[in-house]
Amino acid sequence: MIIVVIRTLILYTLVIVALRLMGKREIGQLQPFELVVIIMISELAAIPSENVGIPLLSGIIPILVLLLTSLTLAWVSLKSETARTIICGSPSILIQRGKILEDELRKNRYNLTDLLEELRIKNVPNIADVEFAVLETNGQLSVFPKSQKRPTIPEDFHIPTQFEGLPITLIMDGKLNSTNLQQSNKDLAWLKRELNKQSINKIENVFLASLDSAGALFVQAKQ
Repeated sequence: MIIVVIRTLILYTLVIVALRLMGKREIGQLQPFELVVIIMISELAAIPSENVGIPLLSGIIPILVLLLTSLTLAWVSLKSETARTIICGSPSILIQRGKILEDELRKNRYNLTDLLEELRIKNVPNIADVEFAVLETNGQLSVFPKSQKRPTIPEDFHIPTQFEGLPITLIMDGKLNSTNLQQSNKDLAWLKRELNKQSINKIENVFLASLDSAGALFVQAKQ
């Protein structure tokens, strides 16, 4: 039993390292060759972890080969546009200038039900509002509404706006992030004063505290 546990942990660690080396992607953003590699790696890792009679190297070596292949294909597609088109394919325009391209739908085996469903997911319930719809190589649909149907932005009215940066997390689950506090140009005394204003006297009682670029502090106490 101990041998099975050790073999499983070794293969699990190897798979995690392999996936990390492949890069940070969601499943829906994977290219076809990346998805195939992940499926094959999971299968190869499962076989030796279940059967002690199979040498551990019989699972490790194929996983390393697949990882090397995946990294090589990713590097080649990064350097060559032609290789990228062959390996990953190219985007397909399903709606062009408000007109549905039936040939592209058939070519990609994409029916109208799928198209309308994806448009609803993108918060575009009316297909008449769409100027372009592009089926990306990872299977996701990019939708571009007609200019008169897109949401307005301050630039449309020539309204100047202030810079909005990312909020900085100061406290998470009762633990102070001293590095972030220093980067925000605030000190511990200021933070405690702000917490006292919200009737919180201990940092350990804070579930989350974050500071936005405008200097507003969001605080939620633990329940």
